[in-house]
Amino acid sequence: MIVVVDDEKIVTSAFAALLKVEGFSDAHFFNSPTEALNFLKNNKPDLVISDFIMPEMNGLEFLREVKNIYPEVSKILLTGYADKENAIRAINEIGLYRYIEKPWNNDDLIINIKNGIERSYLISELQETISELKTAKKELEKYSHHLEDVVEERTADLKQSNAKLEGIVNYCADGIIIINEEGIIEQVNPACESLIGHVSDKIVNTSIDKFVHSDQKVISRELQTLDAAELFVRDLCIKNPLTNSETPVEISFARINPDDSFKKFVGVIRDVTEQKKADKLRDDFIATLTHDLRTPLLAAIQTLTFFLDGALGELDEKQKHLLSTMQKSNEDLLGLVNALLEVYKYDADKLVLTKTDFNIFNLVKQVYDELTPLAKSKNIEFTINNEGCDENTEINADRSELRRVICNLCGNAINYTQDGGRVIITIKVEGEDLIFSVADNGSGIPASDIPNMFQRFSQGTSKKRSTGTGLGLYLSRQIIESHGGKIWLESSLNKGSEFSFLLTETVVNKKEGSLV
Repeated sequence: MIVVVDDEKIVTSAFAALLKVEGFSDAHFFNSPTEALNFLKNNKPDLVISDFIMPEMNGLEFLREVKNIYPEVSKILLTGYADKENAIRAINEIGLYRYIEKPWNNDDLIINIKNGIERSYLISELQETISELKTAKKELEKYSHHLEDVVEERTADLKQSNAKLEGIVNYCADGIIIINEEGIIEQVNPACESLIGHVSDKIVNTSIDKFVHSDQKVISRELQTLDAAELFVRDLCIKNPLTNSETPVEISFARINPDDSFKKFVGVIRDVTEQKKADKLRDDFIATLTHDLRTPLLAAIQTLTFFLDGALGELDEKQKHLLSTMQKSNEDLLGLVNALLEVYKYDADKLVLTKTDFNIFNLVKQVYDELTPLAKSKNIEFTINNEGCDENTEINADRSELRRVICNLCGNAINYTQDGGRVIITIKVEGEDLIFSVADNGSGIPASDIPNMFQRFSQGTSKKRSTGTGLGLYLSRQIIESHGGKIWLESSLNKGSEFSFLLTETVVNKKEGSLV
């Protein structure tokens, strides 16, 4: 039995048609995750397919509930590229079998559905075997005189189960590798042999660092810090010693003997060559599209400005209103295009920070002066608290990018604070570290929404949506992290929110005798 959950009826209808054509007769479709959970409480499926973005609960929350009911059932998450990191995280958190990016390829989707059902069957059979072994143990205690016969019977069952597991490992499309706590390879499957370009005999008893490398991490060292948790490592390459070619991969590690003092790890290696190519094609397309949109937008805005300035003749009020609306729409679209270009630059590591020494208080004061009229229009008390920072303090950073972050955080605080509220900017210096924060006494943000606030296209909370692009906080996070800093949010419902960022080792000058 297959259960498909997606809040869009057109998607469930497409699944129904596809599964019917492929001969899957026992399939159930839901547009509400709550209705699906009620159904699953009384009906055990072989496979559950869920969309990620849904109004009642997202796909991760829904599949987490499914796992609580049927932990052995295979689960597939449908996701867009923007939610890819969440989907990868779900592999570890809820035992996700696969995530499939939209739009999907029907052939690949059917293969994953069949493999997922087969996986559920194999896990179910394995659990049944384990249950039988437990029953056998009780029988051994009760009927000790039949010990040899029972042991022989159960050993045969265990061998059969091991044979099934060995078949899964040997025919798995992903590479599987087993290493000890020193990073020495003990076992590999055929797919891993193909990736490395050696037979098992030349791989075993060799350090994993000889074949797998990264610019940032040494795998053997990373695993020494791994206890009972799992480790997912991206941006790795496997070097083929015969051809000197490199294959980009991702590896998920987990301990296979958590109760043993001597650690052993199993790693699942996935070749991401095609994924990297697809990512590059997509990024190049976005960059070209957004760049080519700027020129006609700028031309349209300039033309409308000529009309509104009266350069081409006087306009009546109705004409001015119409042209002003058109100009504002074009400016909003240009802002979105510029934001998308910035996101692309950061995601593709194509933006180079231009760091200079500048006065941080003057920069904050400049932003404060620009936003003060907006605060006054809403009767908001807007202040700067720099008791922890001298007015002559200088930092080394990219001034324009940091200004973008401060403008975004302060602008959001004013926009989302009710009339008559309060917004306070705080600047503090601790040693060579700068801490900036902006606090308001608005309605606050639910704790469940806080982890999503710095994600791409996150617009407000689950209870209140904004009309922006959803890129401001994401870009702010990218800018601060590019400086080696950290940005975070603290909020309480009905009490307010405080956005802060930390830049370490950035203060280059403090006036002697200052308060910090």
